[in-house]
Amino acid sequence: MSKEYTDEEEAAVVRKLDRRLVMFLGCLYLLSFLDRSNIGNARIAGLEKDLSLSSAQYDWLLTAFYITYIGFEWMILLYRLVPAHIYISMCVLTWGVVASLQSISTSFSQLLILRGLLGITEAAFGPGVPFYMTFFYRRSELAYRVGLQISAAPLATSFASSLAWVIVKLSRNGPIAPWRALFLVEGFPSILTAVAAWYYIPDSPSKARYLTPRERKVAVMRLQSEQHHSHSRSGSASSMSLAQRLNLKDIRATLLDPKSYLTALMFLSVNVSFSSLPVFLPTIINSMSFSPLASQALAAPPYLFAFLFVLIIGRYSDKFADSRSWFLIGVSLLSAISYAGIALAGSLHEALGDAGGITIRYVGVYGAAMGLFASVTLIITWTLNNQATATGKGTGLTILNIIGQCGPLIGVHLFPQSQGPFYIQGMAVCAGFMGIGVAGLALVLRIVLKRANARNGFYSAPDGKGDEYEMVAAPSRTKDDDSDAEEVEQTLMGGGRKFNAENGGGFRYML
Repeated sequence: MSKEYTDEEEAAVVRKLDRRLVMFLGCLYLLSFLDRSNIGNARIAGLEKDLSLSSAQYDWLLTAFYITYIGFEWMILLYRLVPAHIYISMCVLTWGVVASLQSISTSFSQLLILRGLLGITEAAFGPGVPFYMTFFYRRSELAYRVGLQISAAPLATSFASSLAWVIVKLSRNGPIAPWRALFLVEGFPSILTAVAAWYYIPDSPSKARYLTPRERKVAVMRLQSEQHHSHSRSGSASSMSLAQRLNLKDIRATLLDPKSYLTALMFLSVNVSFSSLPVFLPTIINSMSFSPLASQALAAPPYLFAFLFVLIIGRYSDKFADSRSWFLIGVSLLSAISYAGIALAGSLHEALGDAGGITIRYVGVYGAAMGLFASVTLIITWTLNNQATATGKGTGLTILNIIGQCGPLIGVHLFPQSQGPFYIQGMAVCAGFMGIGVAGLALVLRIVLKRANARNGFYSAPDGKGDEYEMVAAPSRTKDDDSDAEEVEQTLMGGGRKFNAENGGGFRYML
């Protein structure tokens, strides 16, 4: 099918979406992660002492967040039911209010309730953002864009550590405790940003205000070569029937697909480590004989490196999109080896000496963080890549998160104060989950997908990328350049498994 737009036009549209949409979503995710994980900084800023919390109670504050976060993962599918600009702005507003209210907590029970509510409000937003991105991007473009979002997490953690250092220092003699100031200063910006989200977030490519009419049309047409994507873009939530937005057969097929659970188990494994690192890293560094203020500052650099690493891995993973599994195996092994090195340095601390042991453990944190955040990016992208329909993507991502977010229920209990200062057991457990639970299962899934492709008649992908040659494009109608792109968007309803079956095509999994 000949294209009705130039490569230059397409590149210009993608660049504009990257600058406007992805960067804004990254900012929202940054605020989300900041409000979720700043309890780790609040802990060493006096939270435990002021509220008379035990180590077990602190662990329950972390667990409460993830219990509700897991229980409300199904809200990913609301991205198909509610216009995105309404849904996302309400999510940002509610989590900003709850995060700010933590600053007035006076007891363990109050803070426990607020942490649970924060889990609900954040479950409504973050897990579904990669799904929302599939409304705008091709399969082979997703890793870098998901990486931009996920990399906001290490950036937020790095920023949080630096900001926490400043807040604690400035509020030592202030009217409220430093940890209260921390919750308030880091929570309130989300409330203000919710207003901007209402006006800035588009419901679909055809409704992006910052695109010209021609650009909106190109944004839709360029996705027609991917029938499973075109199915996912068949109109905004407000312009479709409920049956069009949520296909029950696709939900059932995804729920019964064993491949959905392999990626979910990988996500569970990575989340054991991913959830524990941001909240315990300041404490771990503090255990290396650094002061609380120095611990806040030294927690920042590993996340800056992780931020850059995720962007690089995402870019090259898209360039060689049919080799995502090898990228995932590589970065997860990097994290596993780093955790193992930290554990080993702790067990050999007497032989290594204070200086040697601290150096190895701190350097190991860099590799652990880099591998963790890159693994999260690639697992999410791989899951979305290998679902053929919009409902399938949403359901697959829901399974991924419901099972995967059980990982933090393990992770938040891996570093009790009684095992300090070396936390050897926690580090060893994280190494095992990253090496076996992520790298090992990724290899298994690659073999399964390769066999499935062979059954469907796909044996290799050109240049290692292979995302175009096997696609059966949905029929399309186009109008003149000045017509509204939404009308073009509505012609893409033929995409997905049904169109594929009727037209003799097959879905090729990305390896």
